[in-house]
Amino acid sequence: MSKPKRKNKKTTAGAIPRRFELTVTAMAHGGAALGRYEGRVIFVTGAIPGETVRAEVVEDKGRFAHARTVAVLDPSPERVTPRCPHFPECGGCQWQHIAYPHQAALKAEVVRDQLCRVGGMDHPPLRPTLTAPAPWGYRNRVTFSVGADGQLGFQRAASHAIVPIQECHIADPRLMVLYDDLDLDLPDLTRMALWAGSAPDDLLIVFETVRDQPPGLQVDFPVSCVHLVGGEQAIPVNLIGNNHVTLQVAGRAYRVSAGRFFQVNTAMAKALVEQVLDWLDPAPDATVLDAYCGVGLFTLPLAERAGLVVGVELDPGATEDLILNLGEVDNVDVIQGPVEAVLPDLVAEEPLGGVVLDPPRQGLDVAVVDALVESGPPRVVYVSCDPATLARDVKRLGRGGYTLADVQPVDMFPQTFHVETVALLTR
Repeated sequence: MSKPKRKNKKTTAGAIPRRFELTVTAMAHGGAALGRYEGRVIFVTGAIPGETVRAEVVEDKGRFAHARTVAVLDPSPERVTPRCPHFPECGGCQWQHIAYPHQAALKAEVVRDQLCRVGGMDHPPLRPTLTAPAPWGYRNRVTFSVGADGQLGFQRAASHAIVPIQECHIADPRLMVLYDDLDLDLPDLTRMALWAGSAPDDLLIVFETVRDQPPGLQVDFPVSCVHLVGGEQAIPVNLIGNNHVTLQVAGRAYRVSAGRFFQVNTAMAKALVEQVLDWLDPAPDATVLDAYCGVGLFTLPLAERAGLVVGVELDPGATEDLILNLGEVDNVDVIQGPVEAVLPDLVAEEPLGGVVLDPPRQGLDVAVVDALVESGPPRVVYVSCDPATLARDVKRLGRGGYTLADVQPVDMFPQTFHVETVALLTR
């Protein structure tokens, strides 16, 4: 006679009280501090590692929970008074309550943690974070959304709600002066971006509306205005003045059209370029690949050192800017298309002396990793805006014969948890 099968018991953690005290011990990827309450992991916004806080549950996920700090019972010596009255409701900044030097240290620890946990490393070769000389007023563009009441603002943290904004301390001060001067009556407006070029009077307003019909505008001060139409790969339509700004990085001028990507911290973009060039160090006769090249931030300086640079970019608008930015430079081949589709054929044609990768947040497609491993360039410099996907891709490349030789976090985004990371991989 067979015995009846015993059902597996499903255990669930007990409910967490709405408010409780805990000591946070580390900073997690994503900007929240991490602690434990009765064995369960709690991610707490507004706390600093080492602090004891009273937390309030925002979302209970069972094995872990998200909470926010409602009172600091034992403050860290690194805690400071936030400069902005909209903090922490506004989602633009997450770390204004942390002294800036400590922000940089925490970012390096987050990168280390991701390389260890996701990348499977014991002792990643990590340098201290390269800090920004100006941790305030650094953003060359800001984007406002329109709330249900028609007011402009930034998206509330972990929400779709819009927080009306009177001031922003990480934006270029010229942008906030421009914002204060605006008198808008655009019922179809969904988003509005303000851009600042390197020249004092190089200012641009970018409108996005429900319909592709251009808004009616009147301006009585010098500013360019553009209407973005066409959805995901939007086309900038001139309304007044130019449809782009010009940004100077390391003595080179970059035209950046409305809707195209460029680093928001112009000053730190110079540090990024210098780090990439130093580590790639191409030979004068080498062919190097600049993948996800955008408008050419790395392409232009690479062309001064390498024999041939192949720039690959998906966005046709960015490709147009890149071609204009090259001017008379004649040792660059520009290919418009997805890197994962272009790279396998490209590496089959000729050996690469080095590769620069600057992918979007989701990191590298598997086809890109496979093509790199197959072609085997001696050096790969990976510029990442997400430590988790960087760690995942470094692990994949490691299986294909690459070693992580050096890692440099670069603080492009002071007052936030975001960090740019440059990684050198050698064959």
